[in-house]
Amino acid sequence: MDDLPWIEDGAKVAPRDARVLSKVFLDHLKVLEEGTRQYQYARNTLIEMNLSLVVFAARRFRNRGSSEMEDVIQVGTVGLIKAIDRFDLSRGVEFTSFAIPYIVGDIKRFFRDTTWAVHVPRRLQELRVDLAKSKEALAAVLGRNPTVKELAAHLDLTEGEVIEGVVAANGYVAGSIDTPAGEDTDDGGPKYADIMGEVDPALGLFEDLHTLGPLLRELDDRERTIIEMRFGQEMTQAEIGRELNLSQMHISRVIARTLTKLRTGLLAA
Repeated sequence: MDDLPWIEDGAKVAPRDARVLSKVFLDHLKVLEEGTRQYQYARNTLIEMNLSLVVFAARRFRNRGSSEMEDVIQVGTVGLIKAIDRFDLSRGVEFTSFAIPYIVGDIKRFFRDTTWAVHVPRRLQELRVDLAKSKEALAAVLGRNPTVKELAAHLDLTEGEVIEGVVAANGYVAGSIDTPAGEDTDDGGPKYADIMGEVDPALGLFEDLHTLGPLLRELDDRERTIIEMRFGQEMTQAEIGRELNLSQMHISRVIARTLTKLRTGLLAA
């Protein structure tokens, strides 16, 4: 379609190819007129090609609550669309690094808002958290559960507001990990605690590496070479010094300076 390659089904594009093609489509999207057939094609294809990011992000939430994975993926797709609409190639950031926080953020908000069995105003949802923290803090001091009057004084609220918060908290669904996980509700059946997975550390590493990519490209040749030798090839500072004909002290300073630069970039991303 014009200068864009024709892709029949973006969902079938391999992730590595999707990263390359996404740059092409994003570059065209910013100059196409919104609402035109070309714009819709570019935008829809971008969504299809990057749905694997949504599926990837959604997996970490597969043991959170009773929401169907299909619902989680739909919510994550909304985050992907936001990322596509707001992405700016000129920032020099990989699209995957930019998109994943949007996807994960929308999924987290979905779980936060749908953990309530009934609709509760946001202020009361937040009050439930404040009440729980205050009860724990006061109980530690008083040696007993605090009264409504004591909670009200601690939170600088009226007793009526505290009561309203307590009542609203009854609409919060907090499933027990001892709840039977299957149809077999006998004592011998598996419980959610038995099948709950742990957080895969590779998920966080995936996001960090994608964010780190553009930052590594901003390093000068010497910095990038030393970082590769130290952490990629696992060479010691002394070995790097001998290889590059530099003192170990100099290598140490370069590594410290470069890591500080990368850490600052990660925190700002």
